[in-house]
Amino acid sequence: MNDTPINAPNLWRLETPGHAGWQRTGRADDAGKYFMVSTDCHANEPPDLWEKRIDQKYRERVPRIITDENNVQWRYCEGYRPDRVRISSFEGEDWVRAKAGADPAERLADNGKDGIDVEIIFPNKGLAMWATPDPVFSGAQCAIWNDWAWEQFSPYGQKMVPVAAIATGNLECAIAEIKRVAKMGFRVLSLPCKPIWGGHDVDHVNYNLPHFDPMWAVIADCDLPITFHVSTGRDPRAARGNGGAIINYVTHSLSPTIEPVANLCASGVLERFAKLRFATIEAGIGWVPWLLEAMDEAYRKHHMWVRPKLKKLPSEYFREHGAATFQEDPVGLHLAERFGLTDNFMWANDYPHHEGTWPHSAEAIERTMGMLNETQRAKILGLNAARFFGLNVPAHQRVA
Repeated sequence: MNDTPINAPNLWRLETPGHAGWQRTGRADDAGKYFMVSTDCHANEPPDLWEKRIDQKYRERVPRIITDENNVQWRYCEGYRPDRVRISSFEGEDWVRAKAGADPAERLADNGKDGIDVEIIFPNKGLAMWATPDPVFSGAQCAIWNDWAWEQFSPYGQKMVPVAAIATGNLECAIAEIKRVAKMGFRVLSLPCKPIWGGHDVDHVNYNLPHFDPMWAVIADCDLPITFHVSTGRDPRAARGNGGAIINYVTHSLSPTIEPVANLCASGVLERFAKLRFATIEAGIGWVPWLLEAMDEAYRKHHMWVRPKLKKLPSEYFREHGAATFQEDPVGLHLAERFGLTDNFMWANDYPHHEGTWPHSAEAIERTMGMLNETQRAKILGLNAARFFGLNVPAHQRVA
């Protein structure tokens, strides 16, 4: 990336007010650099990974490119509406981002130059594993990701921490896979934002219901944190036409991540399973203070309808059990101290995605974190993640 010209649409990424007065920075060449965990990075899986490894009976159903009678190519996936494959017009850094992340050694170098000490690695193409109404098929795809991700990244120890993908539509299969990946050595699970794929349906079971208690019990027993990544649970490409890319990103990708948080904090799940901890991934943090206030307001004002009665307010369960990750969210950072959330927010560079800050994370940190003190920055950039994921922090990067 350092040899790639920064094309005009990306010049804004270099803007920074500097770090005057900071005791530490996010710059890779700073001897006093913060301990930095990117809590949301993405693999770049081989395009034929699932086609090659999945059971023969599923081979014709895996996501793929198809060509119609007019020689037009379409991206096909069971749970998404088909979308037309367009010729990429990426240039400069955008082109590099589209190709990066496939080789572990290269991604280690890429993130090292960006100041990253540890990366939590999520699927990329594999985010479509949950996009099917068939939970057993989804589970078969998740098992392939889990095996491949462990083969690919586990040799790098704490530097690269892959998530284990769990399909939740079939409870028996989900529990079996959780037990399997725990024995393999995975540190963290990734569950879809909505356990049954598709749009809202009152007949679908959701995470607030006792139906999932056996799964929570196994997760708590394995002591594995839970993550909910954006764009899982239902098709995020719901809008089309003018402004569709923006509408889909904000309305159909980010905002549905609120649902699992409310399900866990309002239902008594976190009373019954006090060891559970969870995080939303890539959805930002500015909405978290609003959500906590809204849940508490609903509990106080609608108490006559709320079942079961809770021992604490929903916001208290979030502060004790929950976290949220972001790339650049100055609104949420301005509210972090005021709403007592500096222990609940975790940063990420989202390597190698365009939404992320790589390879200019230091500038992004300086642009957005000037209102925080040293301890708050240290927590949000890495120490909160170390606690959440069970990571070791070098002595010189700890904060008393």
